[in-house]
Amino acid sequence: MKRIPMARPSWDDEMRAAAMDTLDSLYWVKGPQGKAFGSEFSQYCGAVQGTPCQSGSVALWGALRLLGIGPGDEVLVPSLTYIATATCVSLVGATAIFVDVEPDHWCVDLVSLEAARTPQTKAVIAVHLFGQMCDDALVDWCNQHDIAYIEDAAQAHGAASSAGVKAGGVGDVACFSFFPSKNLAVGGEGGMMMTRREDLAARMDALVNHGRDARLESHELGSNLRMSEVSAAIGRVQLQRLEGWLARRRAIAQRYHEAFSSLSGLSVPTVRNGTQHAWHQYCLLADDPKHLREVLDKAGVDSRIYYATPCHRQQVYANHPQHEEIFPVTDDIAQRLVAIPVHHQMTDGEVDRVIKAVQASIHS
Repeated sequence: MKRIPMARPSWDDEMRAAAMDTLDSLYWVKGPQGKAFGSEFSQYCGAVQGTPCQSGSVALWGALRLLGIGPGDEVLVPSLTYIATATCVSLVGATAIFVDVEPDHWCVDLVSLEAARTPQTKAVIAVHLFGQMCDDALVDWCNQHDIAYIEDAAQAHGAASSAGVKAGGVGDVACFSFFPSKNLAVGGEGGMMMTRREDLAARMDALVNHGRDARLESHELGSNLRMSEVSAAIGRVQLQRLEGWLARRRAIAQRYHEAFSSLSGLSVPTVRNGTQHAWHQYCLLADDPKHLREVLDKAGVDSRIYYATPCHRQQVYANHPQHEEIFPVTDDIAQRLVAIPVHHQMTDGEVDRVIKAVQASIHS
């Protein structure tokens, strides 16, 4: 019986043709595909500018550079996230200040943010975790305190707020990843910076091209962070499919909700009222995650735990003053969030297998 993976990269004849046409054009870098991909994706998200780059991690670094954040500045980040959310702050010489997450939606907690705010706080990196949109009230909080709002939307392609605003169109700068497991991919590594601010838009393209202007003169510190034209061409095709893929992910998540909501020892994820979840991951909160994963493994179903070691407890931050700090929610759930397959290419039969395996774990 074939295993059900956590993700399957999408690849078809149209994507293959887009890649080959781009190679045949001999415009492999700095051509029309990257410009078109940035424009089309930013329009989809309701932003004014999108700039493709090499990865989501690069996008986060670029966002901080665009906002002028560096040594002496503090950036608030949730500890329950992928490590790049925090290390990008360290890479620009600023200080990451870790905060807890919400007990129900697992995104950055506003009460924790307020408690951590100081005169040195210049930005918050809010992660739309697993495809769940952050609290809309965060926008007002950032505006009230003159704090920049950076969206870590690496897992949130197509997610939308209760006001109908898509991830990427909420904060000052948004950062996307197009890693092969993401909702939208580009045939390898890739990312995008996005902004709704005209004053930042003019600098984004320059930043990924050594900070140069049209006359090839460097006006600020940048580097070669560009996405290849082939990757951008593939991303443009995938963007056309995104809404259909999201509909499939949401249908699978709904089946899981119906099947698992009444099971003892498990809690299904809660969707923030009025929002559209992108379901990059579907995470069950399990009382006995080890047993659940063992049963899934025997049934040929892959699973993962997110995030077993919170950022502030990782070795890279061994000398950080918060390394041993207790975050009640993060510490409670970090080793109990078990992700199960929810990708759009799953068949109905595979969804049935996952459901039966999860149900069996409760009775074994």
